[in-house]
Amino acid sequence: QDGTPYTTTVFLQPIAAPSILGLFGFSGATLIVAAHMAGWYGGSKTDLYVFPFAAFFSGLAQFMAGMWSYRARDGLATAMHGMWGAFWLAYGILQLLLATHVLATGGTLDHALGFWFIALAAITFSGMLGALLEGNGGVVAVLGTLAAGSAVAAIAFLTSPNVGTEHWAGWILVVSAALAWYTA
Repeated sequence: QDGTPYTTTVFLQPIAAPSILGLFGFSGATLIVAAHMAGWYGGSKTDLYVFPFAAFFSGLAQFMAGMWSYRARDGLATAMHGMWGAFWLAYGILQLLLATHVLATGGTLDHALGFWFIALAAITFSGMLGALLEGNGGVVAVLGTLAAGSAVAAIAFLTSPNVGTEHWAGWILVVSAALAWYTA
């Protein structure tokens, strides 16, 4: 302590907007899974084709976008991309376990997914309110339709078999995927 004042040097490192990757990743996997939920395609082997796309194209990419959003000091993007990226990673792993018959389909699985979607709907709705306060209309539209689709999916899975409600959830989520693509 010789009386010399301490100095701090700050280095700013600009990065690209992480939400572009996050929204494109979200859009792709949501479109694939929501189209299946809407009844547009699918069969006994669908899980085999869904899991790598959901886990990596959306899950890993969106989770990384969430962490880069943290670095960019965007709290809302950190929360939404981080949470949805983690969901897509878990969903991809779940589809792999179903495709390899480690887990069985049916009532317990549907109810578990119903509760997954309750949590997703509530947190996503909170994120939509945050985007509304920020005045970001594109993100409000994406998160609003995503929260609504998640809520309808929760109802569908908790009251399964409820194919009609699952189809509605799929359609709402397809709209959310399209809005995410446009917003990105």
